[in-house]
Amino acid sequence: MSNPHLDQQPETAGAPLAGARAAALVVHGRGQTPDYMKAVLDRVALPELAYLLPSAADNTWYPQSFLQPVEQNQPRLDQALETVAVMLGRIAGAGVPPERTFLVGFSQGACLLAEFLVRDPRRYGGAAILTGGYVGPDRRSPNGSLDHMPVFLGTSRHDEWVPPARAEETAELLRAMSADVTFRVYDDREHLVNDDEVAQVRRLLSA
Repeated sequence: MSNPHLDQQPETAGAPLAGARAAALVVHGRGQTPDYMKAVLDRVALPELAYLLPSAADNTWYPQSFLQPVEQNQPRLDQALETVAVMLGRIAGAGVPPERTFLVGFSQGACLLAEFLVRDPRRYGGAAILTGGYVGPDRRSPNGSLDHMPVFLGTSRHDEWVPPARAEETAELLRAMSADVTFRVYDDREHLVNDDEVAQVRRLLSA
C-alpha cells in the first residue's frame, strides 16, 4: 500500500539541511499545513538551524481522535509514523546525527511524535511536544530508554482536544523511559502555541 503522506512534498525552513549544525523535524497539527509551523519557527527565531516540515495528506495525519483505539486510526497512523521515520532518515542522510536532531510537533503532530518516541525510543537532541500525548485509550508501559533526552511537554488545562490528564500521563511515561521531561500546564483558552512554549522550544534547540 502506498503512503499518501510521503506523496506530499515536505517543506524546509532555516539553513540548508546539508551542512547544518543541527536540524529539527517539525510536524503540524490536524487541519493545518507546514505554514502554521513555519510561523511558529519565525517566533522561535533560530534561522541557523535547518528545519524539515512534512505535510500530511488532506492536512490530517490520521482520521480519528488520538484517544480512540489505535486500529480506528489505521492505516493512516502507521503511514504517518513511517513518514516521521523517513524524514528523520533524510536528515541523517544529510549529515546531521541524531544527537543534533530535534523533534517539534503541535497538536496532532505532537501526538504523532509522542507515539513515535514511545514506540521506537532512542536519544535525539530533544523533543518539544506542544499540546499532545501518546496515541490510544489505554495507559502505556515503558518500552526502552530515551537516555536522558530533554523533552518539553506543554498543554492547556482547558484544551478541548488533548485532555491534560493524557498530557501528564505522557510526561510520566517519558520520564519512566529516562527522558528529562519539563512539563507545563497553561491556562490558554485557545488551541495554540503560546509565548512561553516558544521560549521553551528556543531553549531546547539552542542547547
